[in-house]
Amino acid sequence: MSPASNPFLFTNILLLLPFLHTLSSAVPAIPVNGTCRDTCGTISVKYPFGAEPGCGHPDFARYIKCVSGTLEFSTGSGIYNISSIDYPSNTIVVTDPFMSTCSLMQNSGSFILDKASPFTITQDNIIVLLGCSSTSPVFDPYEDLCATGSRLRVCRGMYSCKGVSGIGLRQKGPASTCCVYESPTGLGSGYALDVPRLQCSSYTSIYGFGGNEGDPMKWNYGISLQYNDSYNADACKDCESSGGSCGFTGLDGSFACICRNGRNTTTNCLGQGYAWSGTWGPKIQTMWSTGGFLLLWMTLFI
Repeated sequence: MSPASNPFLFTNILLLLPFLHTLSSAVPAIPVNGTCRDTCGTISVKYPFGAEPGCGHPDFARYIKCVSGTLEFSTGSGIYNISSIDYPSNTIVVTDPFMSTCSLMQNSGSFILDKASPFTITQDNIIVLLGCSSTSPVFDPYEDLCATGSRLRVCRGMYSCKGVSGIGLRQKGPASTCCVYESPTGLGSGYALDVPRLQCSSYTSIYGFGGNEGDPMKWNYGISLQYNDSYNADACKDCESSGGSCGFTGLDGSFACICRNGRNTTTNCLGQGYAWSGTWGPKIQTMWSTGGFLLLWMTLFI
């Protein structure tokens, strides 16, 4: 007798359908593309940063984003490209598109680092104000806002560049309108550089000379920032050692370990066997007993 000709068996199957639907819907769905990339363009992205939403530490997510293959840093004064990250020293270098260099000088705006930011501006930066008016507050005789001594050579080096024509100056002219700026607020969180308020045309930041102090074309231009390294908790290290990526979830930004197939856990990826192999789901096996009853086994397969 075929199964279709047994009305009692057909009734049993109908009664079992809601049960099967409940079991299949209880199987957690695997997010599509819910993983964390470890690069953005050519830059390696590691914790506490993240190249995807929900990756890295939530305190950094509002400042660092990967947009169309470019790693970006956001502050109150604008969006800047990140040119490099040095993880051993916990520093990043950002570039202001309106900042001057030896090859191109142009009018600049401001650079602001808010106090809530987990970043501080490092002492490696030499901030140089260019094309300042004679009435600029940086030349106040009662304030020591411009460095003296050997750093004056930086001004002379910048004014030897052909790019000074971009701010209306002549090459190799007097450096009396240049200031190696010593910020009155010091170097740290809450740093603010307001170039227009200081009555200057532009600014540049030099974080290194690359062994070529006498050639401003080869200087390292950019703003070096140090980030807080107190976020490397044991939970993240445990997650990474199991092959996962550290991230966060929920409105409270609670910790999540993101495994390679996108499954999130609160600890690590160990024991998530199916998370490494691709698909999983319900598998139904059937057998007809001598009494005509349907026996069902539900197993999970990898």
